Amino acid sequence: MRPASDPVPPPEQEIEPPGVPGLSGLMTLAVGVVVLAGLYVGREVFLPMVLAILLAFVLAPFVDLMRRWHLGRVPSVIIAVLVAIGIITSVAGVIGFQLAGLASDLPRYQTTIERKIGSLREGSLGKLPNMLRDFGRRFDRAVGDQQEAGAPSSPGTSAPPAEEQKPMPVEVHQPEPTPFQVARDLLLPLLKPFATMGIVFVALVFILMQREDLRDRMIRLFGSSDLHRTTVAMDDGARRLSRYFLTQLALNATFGLIAGIGLWVIGVPSPALWGVFAALMRFVPYIGSFLAAAPPVLLAAAVDPGWSMAIMAAALFVIGEPLMGQVVEPIVYGQSTGLSPFAVVISAIFWTWIWGPVGLLIATPLTLCLVVLGRHVERLEFLDVLLGDRPALTPAENLYQRMLAGDPDEALDSAEVLLKERSLTSYYDEVALRGLQLAANDATRGVLTHRQLDQVRAVVKALVQDLGGHEDIEPPPHETRDEPVASPQSEKPAIKEPAVVGEMPHEDRIGAEWKAEGAVMCIAGRGPLDEAASEMLAQLLNKHGLGSRLVPHEAVSRSGIYNLDMTGVQMICISYLEIRGTPAHLRYLLRRLRRQAPKAPILVGLWPAEDAVLKSEAMRATLGADYYVSAMRDAVVQCLKVATGEEELPQTVTTGKAANVAAAGKRLPLPA
Repeated sequence: MRPASDPVPPPEQEIEPPGVPGLSGLMTLAVGVVVLAGLYVGREVFLPMVLAILLAFVLAPFVDLMRRWHLGRVPSVIIAVLVAIGIITSVAGVIGFQLAGLASDLPRYQTTIERKIGSLREGSLGKLPNMLRDFGRRFDRAVGDQQEAGAPSSPGTSAPPAEEQKPMPVEVHQPEPTPFQVARDLLLPLLKPFATMGIVFVALVFILMQREDLRDRMIRLFGSSDLHRTTVAMDDGARRLSRYFLTQLALNATFGLIAGIGLWVIGVPSPALWGVFAALMRFVPYIGSFLAAAPPVLLAAAVDPGWSMAIMAAALFVIGEPLMGQVVEPIVYGQSTGLSPFAVVISAIFWTWIWGPVGLLIATPLTLCLVVLGRHVERLEFLDVLLGDRPALTPAENLYQRMLAGDPDEALDSAEVLLKERSLTSYYDEVALRGLQLAANDATRGVLTHRQLDQVRAVVKALVQDLGGHEDIEPPPHETRDEPVASPQSEKPAIKEPAVVGEMPHEDRIGAEWKAEGAVMCIAGRGPLDEAASEMLAQLLNKHGLGSRLVPHEAVSRSGIYNLDMTGVQMICISYLEIRGTPAHLRYLLRRLRRQAPKAPILVGLWPAEDAVLKSEAMRATLGADYYVSAMRDAVVQCLKVATGEEELPQTVTTGKAANVAAAGKRLPLPA
């Protein structure tokens, strides 16, 4: 038995074996290597499937249109596939005939090519190789003279023989190929593309026939925890992708048609071939059109004795591509395609390495499909982070980062961009308050220095002052249905709340006493950043016709509240970014305010919506405030309702302390 004086040994702590994070990283790396190897080795299988999926997105609207015409699923799919086969076969036939005609005409351009090469040789460009050779000879002679002067003579060396015996030439003749070998050499190169296209169209038929079933299986794999949201997201993503791919195909075909007509007018041979080539190469990001311009420009230089035809052909592409890419496409697609420019380049390099030239053509559509999956499927969110064009940080995190950096100009620039899509109240609720909460949490944990806290306060104060001239109105809605990638459902509010001004049509009924300066006293909580939140609320109240005054927390302390001027105060609003545990200090603060202004209703803004005070009715009843809100918008609306007489004053203001406990907290949540 152990004596009582003996110390009790501490329980043995279970120590995790070292190397677990490294093992997890190695597993991730191994999975990535296996995926890359599978894509490369299995390209004969994966490439036809990817082409079939992309074609399915293009043909899906056509199938839906025919089904709305009361055709069955099977006839609609068969008709759509047959139309696609007919178009592809026609384009391939045009390319074949044009290539055959161009090959037969090439000898006629040989004289022009030789004449231009001769003129180049006679000019200054032709003299350049002779000048370089002459310079090389002089350099070699100078180096040789230096070596002869410095190298000692060796008497034992003998001069090379005057004549060396030349080897006899040997010629190897291949036997004449048999008819079977000729047929094999002709048919085997054609067999592989035809087999690939056959697999593509077979897979295409099954994908179009079982679209809903494939969607449900994707939902089962990646999003079964929230069927409604995942189903809506997948349907919306498929609709947007179908519209985008069909629009892209139409724009590229239009560009090819314009290029073909322009080359025909200029007089370049085989204009249909170069038009089709331009339409196909335009699927290659950034440089596809200029790569497509090289063959017709060179051909124009070979056909025309002068240079005017080549210059006009080059001008056609140099002018046409920027107009299409910078003017037409933004109007048709919308403001964003959802892809990062860097991701487009990297994806083109990656898919070309994996699947060759076909991978280069489908790199952008395939990457866009991956971004849509990453934006709507939680497990694949990393794809959106890596490849999408959305900022890696949320607006609130970005604002907090600007606060820590002490950069109010960048914070204002980001705010002005966000205010194009939301009202000032929404910006304060959704961005500014959340950024302040991040700072308040770090301050509570003790990770912010006094200098950083001062920077945060300075940036917020400058931001609020700069936004003082911005009206709190709802901007016109920004239509994004034509953009291929929508925001994820998690970022879309279930019910879009209207602007405050839209809810309060009777602001002209505000009395003169409420418009006087200091009618609404905005008191900051005792947190280090609560004063910044109170400053935002005071600004919003001023914008909606209420006179407000900002009061720091020190002014309502036990010793300072008796010196506080409460003349003309009609309502009191208190702001807290963080209040943990039993907020006894808030209860005592409310008692002091009741004694100083017994007729003024009190509103408490607890901006962290998950705070325990907002969830516990009993806790709210013990505090004694009249209204509790968790959003700036609700605070402004509540103040306006009291100021306009739309809502009667609570019993705590008219019947004293006994009714205070019974009626406190009844206004949470505030009905819109």
